[in-house]
Amino acid sequence: MRIDLAGWTRDAMAGDARAFSAIFEQADRWGYDGVWFSEFRVPQSDWQYPAPLLLAAALLARTERLRVGTAVLVLPLHHPLMLAEEIAQLDFQSGGRIDVGIGRGTQPASLECLEVDAASTRARFEQGARLLRNALRGDTVASSGDLWSFAPRRLSPLPLQRPHPPIYVGGSTEETLGFALAEDLPLLLSLEPPESAQLERLARAAAQQGRDAKALLARSSLARYVCIGANPAQVQRQLEGLWEKLYARRVYYAGKRGVAAADVPPIDSAKALREQFIHGTPAQCHAQILALQAATGIHSLRCVFNANGLWSNEVALAGMQLFAQEVLPALR
Repeated sequence: MRIDLAGWTRDAMAGDARAFSAIFEQADRWGYDGVWFSEFRVPQSDWQYPAPLLLAAALLARTERLRVGTAVLVLPLHHPLMLAEEIAQLDFQSGGRIDVGIGRGTQPASLECLEVDAASTRARFEQGARLLRNALRGDTVASSGDLWSFAPRRLSPLPLQRPHPPIYVGGSTEETLGFALAEDLPLLLSLEPPESAQLERLARAAAQQGRDAKALLARSSLARYVCIGANPAQVQRQLEGLWEKLYARRVYYAGKRGVAAADVPPIDSAKALREQFIHGTPAQCHAQILALQAATGIHSLRCVFNANGLWSNEVALAGMQLFAQEVLPALR
């Protein structure tokens, strides 16, 4: 079972850059497999690391075995050949430790600021994904379409990982999930909202295409909040107050999408613990992960120890350490 880290976004990235890097240097020593970072270009609020490939370069230089992934690179904002070149260089200079998550993007303000037509994002995502993958596997690529126009080129240097660095798709619409299925690209399934809706849409796409999604899911990645403690009382103390904060955050981001607070349903904490959390003592966490693996067939888990910034880095590190000492050895 591959165990990665996620959740360092927005406020969780604030502070001294060296102290931030130290979190992942420690994760590398503790034996975690990878970490994932998001891309939010020209944001309208504070975001210390809008360019995840630059952050990846810094962390890969400071670690020995930890992989770094993007969750996700917003393809409509990038020239696919330039992006492929940057990924190939990072893969080469890191010894093959890059994972590439791609998506269509959900931030209208970024598209507007960079003058990208929102109506073109579907075509930019799908055409960009194909060009990116073909370039990374060493094909000579060219484009003469309306979106990009460039003469035939082959990357140099090529990435070390063959046939190319792992490429994952992050998305929730039936169109994006169907594209991933058709192109045989594994998924980065979401945490908020839970992945159940994505899996239903994937099943519909699989039925329409006459494909079996099980093999794709086996290579995909799930995300879960992780709340671990030495005893149940510790776990309960950490969970206290979380539900109000999670709900407030949901209301805030729903408002940015034009959804009224009254239309955001309250959090069912028992349901959330079942569907979005690994929680409890080390033995309980281990058992829940094995059950999740048996139920889904997935062999990769992105663990969010900081509740996406609602718990401090100190709390997250304490959970990461206990998990690394007690759960990782059992999983391996």
